[in-house]
Amino acid sequence: MKVNPLLKLADLGQSIWLDFLSREMLVSGELVSLIQQDGVSGVTSNPAIFEKAIAGSICYDRAIVGLARQGMGAAGIYETLVVDDIRLTADLLRPLYDRLGGSDGFVSLEVSPHLAHDSAGTLLEARRIWERVGRPNLLIKVPGSWEGLAAIRQLIREGINVNVTLLFGIPRYRAVAEAYLDGLSERAARGLQLERTASVASFFLSRIDLLVDPLLAKLVEGGGRAGQMAFSLRGKTAIACAKIAYQRYMEMLSGDRYRALAARGARPQRLLWASTGTKDPSCSDVKYLEALIGADTVNTAPLETIAAYRDHGQPLPRLVHGLQEAQQVLDRLFELGIDLGIVAQQLEDEGVEKFTRPFDSLLRNIELKRRAALY
Repeated sequence: MKVNPLLKLADLGQSIWLDFLSREMLVSGELVSLIQQDGVSGVTSNPAIFEKAIAGSICYDRAIVGLARQGMGAAGIYETLVVDDIRLTADLLRPLYDRLGGSDGFVSLEVSPHLAHDSAGTLLEARRIWERVGRPNLLIKVPGSWEGLAAIRQLIREGINVNVTLLFGIPRYRAVAEAYLDGLSERAARGLQLERTASVASFFLSRIDLLVDPLLAKLVEGGGRAGQMAFSLRGKTAIACAKIAYQRYMEMLSGDRYRALAARGARPQRLLWASTGTKDPSCSDVKYLEALIGADTVNTAPLETIAAYRDHGQPLPRLVHGLQEAQQVLDRLFELGIDLGIVAQQLEDEGVEKFTRPFDSLLRNIELKRRAALY
């Protein structure tokens, strides 16, 4: 009998999380099945996911009517619905979280995308959400923008778990890792425990290739040596960035600063591979899972990608292989005039917008249902 490839990932040190959440999934037992049968050990959410779940389903309509008749506005209804789902998800994952001593079993909830460039606002909302959800296996999602760095440091200092989202470049990842260590160091200086403070750094993948590959295609059209080089690099940028980011992660773990914190109980800020659904139909539907399996990492994948990996995944520890080739990819992109710093900033800006639009759309949808319930 074939062994489920998803279950082998844990043996290789990688957690598989689900990048989706809905009340229908919670009440039907589908999430429980994914946890028990496929080894899913965490869940991530974002405004786009909640728009799809809430606006695209009747499962929430009765609750919306009830909350509207209690006098609650659209924003309050949204938060109540989301917090209820997050609490139930956290409770379903809690046995795993407890069994593993807090090293896995997390669910993520994002602050408003409108706060992506507002450190003070992010702090206030993150604290409020943390208190309202009231679950130790919650991760507050904070964008890894420049403004988000100060918030990340302070939240870790306060012992609030953080999922740093919308990371697209290695320099920003390193800044995020430093912010995490700064927060831990400040906790340690105050004599506070470090064991249960958790964080992941979410590196988004498929969107990188989606932006870079058309740039390479234009160079291919130009022909010559540059065209040949560009042709050889198609579809390789995201995985190369991830492999080099993981190398930086390993360097951090071996550094004196982290080792001193680890001696006091600190946990590493694991790298999480996000946006792992393949968007190029000419590529394998498990491309961003197969290439990036490695110890102390997380891969959060949509349902269809999890199903594909269950069907034909071939798990091997590939993340630590091909590092020289990965660096060559980045060097050749630079040689071709493709600035990954500019790419990362564009993707960050677009990422904030891609979360803001569905967030606002969902609030409008809830407002329409709220008014219908009252009149």
